[in-house]
Amino acid sequence: MDLKKIIIPAAGLSTRFLPISKVVPKELLPLVDRPMISYVVKEAKMAGFGQVVFVLSSSQKDCLVYFKSKPKLESTLLKRNQKEVLEKLKKSEEEFSGISFSVAMQNIPKGDGDAILKAKKQVGNSAFAVAFNDDIFESKVPAILQLKKVFDTSQKPVIGLKRVSADKLPGYGVVKVEKIANSLYKIKGLVEKPEAGSAPSDLAICGRYILTPDIFGYLEKTKPNKKEEIILAEAIKMMIEDGQIVYGAEIEGEWLECGRTIDWVKSNIVLSLNHPEYGPVLKAWLKKRK
Repeated sequence: MDLKKIIIPAAGLSTRFLPISKVVPKELLPLVDRPMISYVVKEAKMAGFGQVVFVLSSSQKDCLVYFKSKPKLESTLLKRNQKEVLEKLKKSEEEFSGISFSVAMQNIPKGDGDAILKAKKQVGNSAFAVAFNDDIFESKVPAILQLKKVFDTSQKPVIGLKRVSADKLPGYGVVKVEKIANSLYKIKGLVEKPEAGSAPSDLAICGRYILTPDIFGYLEKTKPNKKEEIILAEAIKMMIEDGQIVYGAEIEGEWLECGRTIDWVKSNIVLSLNHPEYGPVLKAWLKKRK
């Protein structure tokens, strides 16, 4: 199965980011000098995905504006002879050239599994990737490409994993595994937010998936939880219980989480200090403040 499509769910209420998310959706919050969601789209393009499916609510269509050209703005900058700014804008737009964008609507947030179901029509009968925009990776090889390489060989679903300290495991989906090779595992089970001390491993799911179209059938059978949400992890558990093979691959690189305000702030600091233009200036400024 050829991999060309990637789903990026972004229709949540962003309650952890209130009050700022009243006016700026989480996916458009800045990470250094770009909106958060642009990092995931850039990762997708670098990994060879040409079709991006955003799952959005009706109030979030501004998300698409960032990825479109702005002829009127370009014309204004040209008339004002703001060549450096114009060049910067065009460079940003060129980063996403060649990608087609489509939207699936999820007006009532009912979980990550429901978000993926909403994109069933756009995906069709092909394998696809899923990337959550509040999980950012700084890595030599794009995170989703690392999973794609496993899928190209196995043609089986692959879940991205990262090791997490024991005290933080209750906040994640954690997998039970059988090791196959270095950084590659067969997933034997999955526990969503395990109680302290009961996690089956220290390997947490980190917001990157390669899935086959049969996941839709399992999502349609998944019972909503107490919050009336359909959870992707529950559908994957059913696949495993049915004897289907699901692999897990540890992603190489730094995992920068942005799901909570404090994590977003930390990730901004890391990316700002790593930035080729702003990093040296910030480091010098911080030394003076000590």
